[in-house]
Amino acid sequence: MDSNREHLLEHGNLKGESSTEEVHHGMTTRPLSSSLLQNKSDPILLHISAQTGKFKRVLSNLQVVLLGTKLAILLPTIPLSFVAVYCGFAKAWVFTMSLLALTFLAERISFLTEQVAYYTGPTVGGLLNATFGNATELIIAISALSQNKLRLLKYSLLGSVLSNLLLVLGTSLFCGGLVNLRSEQKFERRQAHVNSLLLMLGAFCHMLPMLFQYAGDSTITGRQALDLSRALSIIMLLSYVTYLFFQLWTHRTFFESNEESNDDDNDVALVGFWSGFFWLFVVTITTAWLSEFVVGTIEDASKSWGLSVSFLSLILVPILGNAAEHAGSIIFALKNKLDISLGVSLGSATQIAMFVVPSCVIVAWIMGINMDINFNLIETVSLTLAVITTSIALQDGTSHYVKGLVLILCYIAIGICFFIFETPMDDETKSMNTHLRLKV
Repeated sequence: MDSNREHLLEHGNLKGESSTEEVHHGMTTRPLSSSLLQNKSDPILLHISAQTGKFKRVLSNLQVVLLGTKLAILLPTIPLSFVAVYCGFAKAWVFTMSLLALTFLAERISFLTEQVAYYTGPTVGGLLNATFGNATELIIAISALSQNKLRLLKYSLLGSVLSNLLLVLGTSLFCGGLVNLRSEQKFERRQAHVNSLLLMLGAFCHMLPMLFQYAGDSTITGRQALDLSRALSIIMLLSYVTYLFFQLWTHRTFFESNEESNDDDNDVALVGFWSGFFWLFVVTITTAWLSEFVVGTIEDASKSWGLSVSFLSLILVPILGNAAEHAGSIIFALKNKLDISLGVSLGSATQIAMFVVPSCVIVAWIMGINMDINFNLIETVSLTLAVITTSIALQDGTSHYVKGLVLILCYIAIGICFFIFETPMDDETKSMNTHLRLKV
């Protein structure tokens, strides 16, 4: 009896001791959309004859994890990336293969986090979602940090926030509005308001170091500006922890509609608890390895393609790195489930702005690297205007395609700006010299 129970637990089919509602509460922190990209066909590898249940379980996990998504077409790019590196292929090819591989791995991290969350309950599941929700961005950031490419790090994180706020949310509202022309789309305004407040706080904290730089007081030292950034990063992290407490415990009713909608998509886990942790570890390590390739070859790809590094890191990398998540948000909007679309886009932007960015500053502090949260003038203003525009678009709790179109056009305008504007990525000194020349 106990062995049978363990077998059911491994396959995610055990329901006797916990209701479906309790299982889905493990995904409270951030609505996940990876289930929409899963292949619905019967597992192919399960038809292979196996002599033991353990071997059959291994085949089942391989099928689900590696081939159980529509993005499995990108699976060959993982070995091709390593082949391109160790065979000395052109750096542009290494960058392309690695970036496409990260697109596949990012979706798999989201899927595996969701699978583990089925077993953990609301608190641990929420923390898992918060930790791995933007694991790809965090890994790329740490890789850039280890190579002391601070400008590249800042651009990639800023690009992720702008992409989620303007492109992902804008496309979701636009497509959802077109499909539901005859009915007004509505969403939980309180949830959007809380996320908007957190993002406004993040923009506020980013503006202060930038204004500090333009204060005109010659007595202000670089050490003071750095100390300000570190203090503000701690404030941002504390606010994000408070946000998690607010979302998971004190005001969970604000986010209940997300859980109800998710019940329609996945009823049982496809991967066992320990298998999910194992695969999550493997995928995360592979993501870290490929992130090293992306960061190390982005400048060569920029020269080869004739595009600025700032444009690649701010526009291209975030779009491809979160392609699966973006597609899920749009699909939910088409199904008139805007609460989940907002949870994906705003939740991801909030995580990056209020958790990933300040975490990178603290990690850099521990590593002895002087990283601040000053994104400079154009970048900081772009972030602030994006947050304000998004907040205005969501203030009345309703949506139509014009709102989505405006957000998309704002993103295109920012993309054109950074297509023209280029900042050297070699080091912070060159970046500052470029900024001073533009100021004069």
